[in-house]
Amino acid sequence: MQNTLKGAASSINDKLSSPAQDIRYLLERGFPKTSSIRFVGDHYRLEKNERHILTRVIVPPKTAVARNRKRLTYKEVAGKKILADGYNVLIAIESMLSDHTLWLCDDGFVRDTRGVFRSHTNTDITIEAVKQMCSILSKSSVSYVKVLLDSQMSQSGELAALIRQEMALLSLQGEVSTSEHADFDLKHADPEYVVATADGAIIDAVEKVTDLPQAVLEEKGSWAEMII
Repeated sequence: MQNTLKGAASSINDKLSSPAQDIRYLLERGFPKTSSIRFVGDHYRLEKNERHILTRVIVPPKTAVARNRKRLTYKEVAGKKILADGYNVLIAIESMLSDHTLWLCDDGFVRDTRGVFRSHTNTDITIEAVKQMCSILSKSSVSYVKVLLDSQMSQSGELAALIRQEMALLSLQGEVSTSEHADFDLKHADPEYVVATADGAIIDAVEKVTDLPQAVLEEKGSWAEMII
């Protein structure tokens, strides 16, 4: 993926480059991630949002390598079954559509840093994000799609209906369901499914993963920022 620095994101990247290198240095030597970010953040007097970015972007080396080995590109999931972490995927695509910064993280996955999960509501941008998600799945020629939504989220039922409608329009075979324990269900997915998520805890628990927001970015010729 192309990585281009510009505007406000470029300014943040410039400020966080040295702290990120210091944190990676500590992680490579076995120091805990949380205390490393706290120590380096205090040293550089970083703001809360800047520490949040580093927490999302930086991944311990061994973990990053293990996650990368599990990752399939959208071209490699042809003919496979997909289990999509609905809100994780759609919120990241919404960030892209809203011109919020997406970050290419150390483990190779794209993540946003808005922190809007619990406050998410369906908007016109959500509808467009659903179209983008279903479109990339259709172009990937997957055999079956199961989208899982957290039932505790506001308007999850309405969102499920929107996704079903778009899947039907594109003749995507699959289903959409809600769950009170979506993370647990994703972590214990049947191995025949490739799980679509950028949630680190879920990635660590499953066998194969794919990054749909990154696929959408690549399809559009867009980019994610990377702290170097």
